Amino acid sequence: MRQPKSWNKFGLPSVVGAVLMTAIPSPAAEDVVGRRQADMKAMAAAAKTISGMFKDPESYKAVEFRLAADTIRDRSGGILSGHFASEDADPQSKARPNIPEERDRFDRIANDLRGYAAALDVAAEQNPGPMPASMRMKPGEAMGGGPLGTHIRNEQELSAMPAEHVFHLMIQTCTTCHARFRME
Repeated sequence: MRQPKSWNKFGLPSVVGAVLMTAIPSPAAEDVVGRRQADMKAMAAAAKTISGMFKDPESYKAVEFRLAADTIRDRSGGILSGHFASEDADPQSKARPNIPEERDRFDRIANDLRGYAAALDVAAEQNPGPMPASMRMKPGEAMGGGPLGTHIRNEQELSAMPAEHVFHLMIQTCTTCHARFRME
C-alpha cells in the first residue's frame, strides 16, 4: 500500500519526534531535589571563590568575582523559591517541612540573597582592576545582619557599603535560611 504524500511530509518526522520526546526526559521530569542540591553546591562554590578574593585581595579578578556573584544571583530569588514549591516530602531532601507554612519568609530570604549577589556583581563591574580599599571592610566595622536575618531593603543602602560587608550579609542570609529551613 502506498503512503499518502502527507505521510512523507509529516508522518515520519512526527513518529521520530514522538519517540525522541519519550526517550529524552523533560526538565519537569527531572529530580527537583537533585536540581536544587546542584544549585546549592554551585552557590557554595561561588561564595568560596568570592571569600578567597577577600582573604587574599591580590587574587581578585573582577571577571571571576562577577561570575561567582552571577552564579548566586541566577540561582537565588524566584529560582530558589521555585525549587521548594512542592509540598511533597522527599527522603533525599534536607529541607524542613515548614517552608510552605512560612512561604513569605522563605521567599524574602531567597530574594535578599539575590539582591546581595546582584550588589556584588555591580561592585565587580565598577572595579575592574585590582581590588580597591573601598570594596573592603575597615577594621572594627560592624557587620550588621546576624543569624536572625536583618536585611538591607534597597539598592542605595547596598551600594553605599563595602562589597565585603555585602558579602557577609549574603553569607548570613544563607546561615539564616539553613538555620530555619534545613534539617541537620
